[in-house]
Amino acid sequence: MALGSRLHDRRRRWSLPPAAFLFGLLTVVPVRPAASAPPAWPDDRFHRVAADALLQELRAALLSEPSATLTLEHWCATHGIAADARIVAIQDPDAAAPLPTDGRALLEVGADETVRVRHVRLSCGGVVLSEADNWYVPSRLTPEMNRVLETTHTPFGKAVAALGFSRSTLSSRLLWSPLPPDWTRRPAGPDAGTLAIPETVLDNRGLLRDRGNRPLALVEERYKSGILAFPPPAP
Repeated sequence: MALGSRLHDRRRRWSLPPAAFLFGLLTVVPVRPAASAPPAWPDDRFHRVAADALLQELRAALLSEPSATLTLEHWCATHGIAADARIVAIQDPDAAAPLPTDGRALLEVGADETVRVRHVRLSCGGVVLSEADNWYVPSRLTPEMNRVLETTHTPFGKAVAALGFSRSTLSSRLLWSPLPPDWTRRPAGPDAGTLAIPETVLDNRGLLRDRGNRPLALVEERYKSGILAFPPPAP
């Protein structure tokens, strides 16, 4: 059944699980340059289901790819968050977190091994998509990679791409669900106002390893409301 016909059938629409909307729904998101302020999402169940499907799609993409940077660049380009879909890592040394208590064990380094940290905001066209702490082992990178990480806004994944790194997920948590637990039993009429999207919607923790399976970096990432900073799909 076509998406338009499906959405006109209210009873069918609100009885479907969010995943059933994914492929049909996401294709109607227009690709446009980002506006000066993020577009408002209406607070109705169509757009709540759309937001839920998008969050699930992004989470699945992040968990299936080694580079969060490339995943976010694809996301930015696909949904038109910015005309130039390049991810920039803005460093903030003052906000860097201390190495977690399990950090050295995960990185497989001793107490005397140097571990550096980058606290970055990954943005696309000025829209912050995520904030991350990245603890890495400089002795396992090339001198040029270390120079790039210390002196430029290049994301970690791009700086060390030549190492052919892989990623294992340590944890992943959706911090916001657009759909209330009883959403399928609520009346079909529209809700009022604008959808309130919290500042942080998802967090991931992962370990990056090189081709030889040596740990390179421990990352903790917090994905922001900016991931939905594009015009919402139209019913």
